[in-house]
Amino acid sequence: MGQGIRAAAFNGWGIDGRLMLRDGFPVPLQGSPYADPATGSILYYGLNTVPDEPLYLYGSQYPGKRAINPAAFSLPASGLAGNAPRNFVRGFGAEQINLAIRRDFTLHEGLSLQFRAETFNLLNHPNFGYIDPTYGDAQFGQSTQMLNQSLATVASQYQQGGPRSMQFALKLHF
Repeated sequence: MGQGIRAAAFNGWGIDGRLMLRDGFPVPLQGSPYADPATGSILYYGLNTVPDEPLYLYGSQYPGKRAINPAAFSLPASGLAGNAPRNFVRGFGAEQINLAIRRDFTLHEGLSLQFRAETFNLLNHPNFGYIDPTYGDAQFGQSTQMLNQSLATVASQYQQGGPRSMQFALKLHF
């Protein structure tokens, strides 16, 4: 009898996990705006780098404790591209653990019910997203959104980088 109770309690369980890690995406820095005469689109000139200035500032006053240093850049002479290389300034990386626990219950031959509990961002790790790239803005170089608000492809609670969230599901298999 003990073996049957143990089997009923512990058989049919499964765990699904997903670890997501990535480095920061490049931040496309923007200098002075100008209007393209052919299309009327607003485009941006590049920036110059300032020698001996640190690229990043660190401190608890910045979202994610890091910001791009505005003093590390200057505007080039009008109409020039600037000497700052493309894609050399990086945003924040992301880390997230998603975990699901499931159990299958056999109801009848060819008929089963699956219960599933899923947790997104299990450790509730903050993931910072969009960084203001426009030189001269008050928040230049600082993250202004969390990652889940920056990607905007699905509901933010299921998006990578969102706060911890959970969902429960029942699925009938036949």
